[in-house]
Amino acid sequence: MSRKSRGINAERDLIHKFWKEGWAAMRAAGSGSSQFPSPDVLAGNNIRKLAIECKLTTSPRQYFTKKEVNELQFFSEKFGAEPWFAVKFFHEPWYFFTVEDMKETGVSYAVTVEQARSRGVEFKELLE
Repeated sequence: MSRKSRGINAERDLIHKFWKEGWAAMRAAGSGSSQFPSPDVLAGNNIRKLAIECKLTTSPRQYFTKKEVNELQFFSEKFGAEPWFAVKFFHEPWYFFTVEDMKETGVSYAVTVEQARSRGVEFKELLE
């Protein structure tokens, strides 16, 4: 299975989790390849809207480019959604972060699996 296919399957897994909890969710097909900023996943209920940029990794560290961060923040502001960054590390649950939770490296933002365990928000916590 290609890396892209694994990422798409991970996004679909996340969407199923939202629907199971009574939220509406959808994958924004082509996110990252459109001329307009768009998140990987949109989820919401009658109270909250979330715009989520997702990453799946086997590495102990995951990077988000400054462009990805800026575009998610721009989209979220226009759409009226909360911007969240989600990482699924190998053999770990989904962890969710705000940009403030990640370390700026100069050209990108990074989060390690250790940071995820200590500062990340797990799925059930995100819904509260």
